[in-house]
Amino acid sequence: MLDKLSSLMASTFKKKNVEKAVIAVADGDLIPMTKVEDNIFSTLELGDGYAIKPSANQIYAPVDGVITMLFPTKHAIGITSKDGLDILIHLGLDTVKLNGQPFDLHVEEGQKVKAGDLLVDMDVKDITDAGLDPIVIVVYTNTREIQDLTPVTEGKVKHGQLVQTFKNIY
Repeated sequence: MLDKLSSLMASTFKKKNVEKAVIAVADGDLIPMTKVEDNIFSTLELGDGYAIKPSANQIYAPVDGVITMLFPTKHAIGITSKDGLDILIHLGLDTVKLNGQPFDLHVEEGQKVKAGDLLVDMDVKDITDAGLDPIVIVVYTNTREIQDLTPVTEGKVKHGQLVQTFKNIY
């Protein structure tokens, strides 16, 4: 019995230390959170993560999970991954002022999503024409609970491309 318990505990521990992936939510230029031109994000006050200056209008799920929050103004989406990663996807800076106009949501609260599923179409041109920054920010709001988060490498990225990995959520 003790051998069986030890074996079960060992396999559980091994599964917990498996690397988990976070993929790019959009096509564009990948930048680290600290380079976002908004202090709330760049100081990591809300958490670490990454940002993409989008070159296309489609925004995709970065992980398998559940949609936990949709702002009425459609400028932010909350997802909790199956591994316990809490993610806020923020669509542009100060876009709350646009009252949802440049966003066409393809998900609803409580919906399960797979990494790479289309979440929203965001009209980048409408946002820039309004004088706002269309940067897409992906924040891990429970960063302090994450073990071994890899750094972001700047450069061109396609949606679905690996951006970061982590091992555990405590």
